[in-house]
Amino acid sequence: MSQIDDLPPLREVIRKHGLTPKKSLGQNFLHDLNLTARIARAAGPLDDVTVVEIGPGPGGLTRALLALGAKRVIAIERDDRAIAALQEIAQRYPGRLEIVAGDALHIDPRRYLAGGPACIVANLPYNIATALLVAWLTAEPWPPWFGQLVLMFQREVAERIVAGPGNKSYGRLSVLAGWRAEAKILFDIAPTAFVPPPKVRSSLVQLIPRAQPFACDLHAFERVTAAAFGQRRKMLRQSLKSLGMDPLPLLSAAGIEPTARAEEIAVEGFVKLARALMEAG
Repeated sequence: MSQIDDLPPLREVIRKHGLTPKKSLGQNFLHDLNLTARIARAAGPLDDVTVVEIGPGPGGLTRALLALGAKRVIAIERDDRAIAALQEIAQRYPGRLEIVAGDALHIDPRRYLAGGPACIVANLPYNIATALLVAWLTAEPWPPWFGQLVLMFQREVAERIVAGPGNKSYGRLSVLAGWRAEAKILFDIAPTAFVPPPKVRSSLVQLIPRAQPFACDLHAFERVTAAAFGQRRKMLRQSLKSLGMDPLPLLSAAGIEPTARAEEIAVEGFVKLARALMEAG
């Protein structure tokens, strides 16, 4: 018997269903149900919450979320081999687990929600983790449908998400995350916790959406951050020329020194640049 429910140990489930992790799917499975329970607990009280999970694989985190009281779990899984394993969990928790077969990059979880609070908790497939996060952080309208994101990333990506100005990891992802959410690293997980072990440490990151982020046009915001960090070692008076206009009036309107570099500018500075870009037409 496992420590969180009466279903078989994960190693047995993986053997039974032939769930050898596939590198092409970015799969790194967590076998330790105590660890998956710690991740689930990090998401806070789950009573009355619908949890969206991406890439559940053999279902270790899925089981922890359900055992710790999630009202419903919507598990989006691309690997057909994992569906049978997830169906066994669904039988153990009748009416609380909905399995959605498909690619999370092309599925809108909102169609499966039935009202009430929702969040996303996942050990994300590493090969699509950043793309998924960007999609969630650029969702419209804002505030989004989810109350929080509790997500596993490679440590390097986690550091980029939470970095502030002046940090070597500070970049476009940092600015986007800082604009629309409050992000922090909760804890690290060693490579040995995964099968197969990745070459780097992993980190669990929590992002809480800001109810009222600085107001600006999303497209303009993405344009100025892309231009600024596209040539991050150059001064903004040079890197922003890729916007197709004289950057000096934009920088003046935003109150930013032309000699500043992207890594020195706080989120509010990029918001002001995006507003100036919109006003310039």
